Amino acid sequence: MTEKEKARDLFLEGFNCSQSVFTAFCDRFGIDEEAAKKISAGLGGGVGRQREVCGAVSGAAMVLGCISAPTDGSDSESKKKNYELVREFSDRFRELHGSIICREILEDRAKNKGAVPDERTAEYYKNRPCLKAVEDAAEILIRMLDEN
Repeated sequence: MTEKEKARDLFLEGFNCSQSVFTAFCDRFGIDEEAAKKISAGLGGGVGRQREVCGAVSGAAMVLGCISAPTDGSDSESKKKNYELVREFSDRFRELHGSIICREILEDRAKNKGAVPDERTAEYYKNRPCLKAVEDAAEILIRMLDEN
């Protein structure tokens, strides 16, 4: 199963966009799947359902951190490399979705109604671009990881 398929399946199981993307790649970095789901949970819905940065983008930024982030606070070269990768991902994602901001991607399909997640129904999946965002994020990441 590809990471794109795993991300898709996780989303369809009810995990949020960030969890779906980050967890789909956790095996590459030796991260426990349960831990990955917990670490990325708060970034769904545009950070705690505030409709800010898309959870698929946040999950992808976490994946990119696993390959390029510094472990030494004074390592400015690694910081630069990580920021470049995240910006490149964001540019590629933005080309497909017009934005990296959840509320802009949703185009008012989902008003911020507080912290309660919407029920996952056939209508939810029909009207939301979230599954496509998760799949696209995973596909972009696969390409970027292969390139780096």
